[in-house]
Amino acid sequence: MTDHPQDDVQPVDSDVTKPHLESHHPSRTIGPYRLLQLVGEGGMGEVWLAEQARPVRRQVALKVIEAGMDTAQVVTRFEAERQALALMDRPAIATVYDGGSTQEGRPFFAMEYVKGEPITTYCDRQRLTTQARLELFMQVCEGVQHARQKGIIHRDLKPSNVLVTIQDDHPVPKIIDFGVAKATAQHLTERTLYTELGVMIGTPECMSPEQAEMSGLDIDTRTDVYALGVILYELLTGALPFDRKELRQAGFAEIQRTIREKEPPKPSTRITQLGPASTAAAANRHTKPRRLVSELRGDLDWVTMKALEKDRTRRYQTASALAADGRHHLSHEPVSAGPPSTAYRAGKFVRRHRFGVAAVTTLALLLADSMNSLGEIRLEQGAHAETDSLLQKALDIRRRRIGPDSVEVAETLVALGALRYGMGDSPASEALFREAVAIHRKTLGGDSLELATSLNNLAMVLSREKKFEESEKLYRESLAIRRKRFGNEHSFVAQSVNNIGMLYVRQRRHADAEPLFNEALELNRKAVGNTHPVVAANLSNLALVYQNTNRLPQAEEYFSQGLDIDKKSRGDTNLQLAGTMQNLGVVLTRERKFAEAERCLRDAVAMKQKTFAGDHWEVATTTNLLGACLTDEGRFTAAEPLLLESRAIIEKQFGPAHDRTRVATTRVVTLYERWGKESTAAEWRAKLLKPAAPAQAK
Repeated sequence: MTDHPQDDVQPVDSDVTKPHLESHHPSRTIGPYRLLQLVGEGGMGEVWLAEQARPVRRQVALKVIEAGMDTAQVVTRFEAERQALALMDRPAIATVYDGGSTQEGRPFFAMEYVKGEPITTYCDRQRLTTQARLELFMQVCEGVQHARQKGIIHRDLKPSNVLVTIQDDHPVPKIIDFGVAKATAQHLTERTLYTELGVMIGTPECMSPEQAEMSGLDIDTRTDVYALGVILYELLTGALPFDRKELRQAGFAEIQRTIREKEPPKPSTRITQLGPASTAAAANRHTKPRRLVSELRGDLDWVTMKALEKDRTRRYQTASALAADGRHHLSHEPVSAGPPSTAYRAGKFVRRHRFGVAAVTTLALLLADSMNSLGEIRLEQGAHAETDSLLQKALDIRRRRIGPDSVEVAETLVALGALRYGMGDSPASEALFREAVAIHRKTLGGDSLELATSLNNLAMVLSREKKFEESEKLYRESLAIRRKRFGNEHSFVAQSVNNIGMLYVRQRRHADAEPLFNEALELNRKAVGNTHPVVAANLSNLALVYQNTNRLPQAEEYFSQGLDIDKKSRGDTNLQLAGTMQNLGVVLTRERKFAEAERCLRDAVAMKQKTFAGDHWEVATTTNLLGACLTDEGRFTAAEPLLLESRAIIEKQFGPAHDRTRVATTRVVTLYERWGKESTAAEWRAKLLKPAAPAQAK
């Protein structure tokens, strides 16, 4: 055990300005311990390698307050550390054997001697892979969680306070130096240990924002979670979130501001910023820079940045929750962490820059994260143009400053392509996704997850454009990459399988789609459980097949199951729920269960109206289906205004010859035919005689 002898950065506390004094141990023995070698000096004491002669012979680490440093405050803190360690019993925490006082009255304690090195040094020297580093890191999390269960917060976790030793040929991390630990559930000492307001306790580059604040805010276990995030960041990238030298050279106020307000780059982005040093960083992780970036993008970026959240309410609440996401990643299961929303990041940006926001708004867009699915692109009417303009500016900036073939440019291309897809501009969306695919192939290689996502998105656009052969080819290439990287039991694999099924539905190949939807359903049930929203989507897709093959009772059953899951997992108002409710309303209409059908369709209209403007085509589409339901029920007077108004909105958006408009027109014809108004029906029927435009759904 050492007091971080390899690290010249000492904790910043109230004792940092004390002078160095020579150690005095005239007898070279303390109780039953013979001092062998001074191995470390900390903020309040010395650590000696010592030999215990009785009752057992063994080497121990003996920590004793340095001569002249035995002030009341230091003695109190020392006794607190001794008591904190005595409370804990975990392989990842150094064990306390004994305690007492020297002949001069200075407290000491003997503990397990850890012959090891800082976790980051060990991992680099052994060239451990990212996976091996995660497995070691999760043991550290378990040790921190155990301390929390004993009511102890470390408050100074950093790589040099986590030593790795070898036991039974396996690396074992040991957390040391609980010198500034805080008790949350019991007293560590009968003396009072004060944390002075205005005194920074901890190590700046590993310090949480609430520690840096020094406002009297109660420090809890989430402070240790933040420090674990710093350790994880360095394990993954070889660099700290904030440069140590720059941080230390900054003034006290600037250190506080940086920790509280400055957002560090994601781990994958940090690798790209290292320049030539990225080669060494990747080599220490037994890989190449391009592959390392690919490994960190997505899950590990999200997990690390969630641990480093400035707002501790958005951070992992416990070390075990952080470790659980690490296990999920290693098991190819979805992690609970995810990229923060654009609105959340924009809000933080605005709060930091209350003045001049308009001039630098596009900077916030330099963080546009890649999306795995385009189905979520639903913007309120009127927001498309502004968002499109901002994304285009972000794309131009990235091309100039980072390079036209950079991964960051590809990220923005994907975001802009997704927006254009949602706006109905399929040709533009296709061009953007094709460029993103080309960059990912060139920059990250043929088996990166980013390439798989870009292929998936491009295939989705081509499916809409009825370029089915190329679409299926790209979907299957994306699926092959995901199977190679994840195996079978992963939600991304299920997504690719599902999307091929949707491609077949577009071609009315329902018999081919059904087994794929069943496969996707089973994969997701294994990957995320039976109550996840993605399972609800799979059930709805199967129901769609049953609906289109006239198996209406099965369709009703599966749509209903999907609705139940969505309501429990997402609440009563969301767009996926609205879509499923709309589809169920159509099935119920066909089953002539008109009261239930009308209720479902009206609820779906209300849900969409909360997201879209009243004259949006999404609202109009569901309203049109409601009108068709009322027509089938024979309520022609109620149906007429719904069908006419919704059709007008659809025609305005898509044009008179578009498939969507022609379907809406056919429903108007049906209304007047059944109502017995043949002359009016004939007028509307004439509109259908014009040749149809190529189907390009928007």
